[in-house]
Amino acid sequence: MTRPGLPKLIATDLDGTLVRSDDTVSAFTHEVLDRVRAAGIPVVGATGRGPRLTELTRNDIRAADFLVLAGGGRVVDQSDPEGPVVLRDERLSSEVLAVLLAELEAAVGPLTVMVEASDEHEAPLWGDYHPAWPYQDAFEVRSRAECLAGDVIKAFARTADHHVDELLAAAREIVPPHLATLTQAGLGFIEICPPGVDKASGLSVIAETLGVDPADVLVFGDMPNDLPMFEWAGWGVAVANAHPSLRAVADEVTLRNDDDGVAIYLDRLLSR
Repeated sequence: MTRPGLPKLIATDLDGTLVRSDDTVSAFTHEVLDRVRAAGIPVVGATGRGPRLTELTRNDIRAADFLVLAGGGRVVDQSDPEGPVVLRDERLSSEVLAVLLAELEAAVGPLTVMVEASDEHEAPLWGDYHPAWPYQDAFEVRSRAECLAGDVIKAFARTADHHVDELLAAAREIVPPHLATLTQAGLGFIEICPPGVDKASGLSVIAETLGVDPADVLVFGDMPNDLPMFEWAGWGVAVANAHPSLRAVADEVTLRNDDDGVAIYLDRLLSR
């Protein structure tokens, strides 16, 4: 593939890619993204974070014209002067999720399960407590029945006996893609999303809106949930701290997130 000049659309993952390990985004990164927009290139924040974290996401990528949230399930156009416009909003059926969880537990043993059910600002996740979940301040213990009382944005699951990559591989053998999309984003849990939902499908909504060919899109990421957009886009750049599976398919590797790898790459791109 030919190395691009200036792309027509740039999308970046946030946690582990744009956002540093201390949960901050540097002033340099914000400045470079502002320059990208000034060059006429739309910017997309593409994240696994759900819509309940929209305000946090907007703060971390202030230059974003669009947001791809919940790993592709919610797509928001922020460029409309009259206010944000939701271009996509997908949910996973609670009935389907109940069946999938039962089948998974029959194969791999008991699961710790959480669901993202609400898109209200800073709404908590619900489900089974696990000390490894890093965001305990936004979590409420709820029974499985409560978690499955309505359709969800996505679900999270883990076992005591499987590494997350092993669990993901096992789950993909059991759950067909027409029922749910399975991935993992570095949190120790697999993520169960609506069928057809991933970052590539979310980005495709934006590309179609703008009339941009995927070949003219530049993307950045660090984890397996970024793989679909790396396969979809014309050019994919992994940060140096990326998961081996993403590094293996990346067209280039930039510096770590803690070294502002995305901003360094874009600064050089704009300066050519």
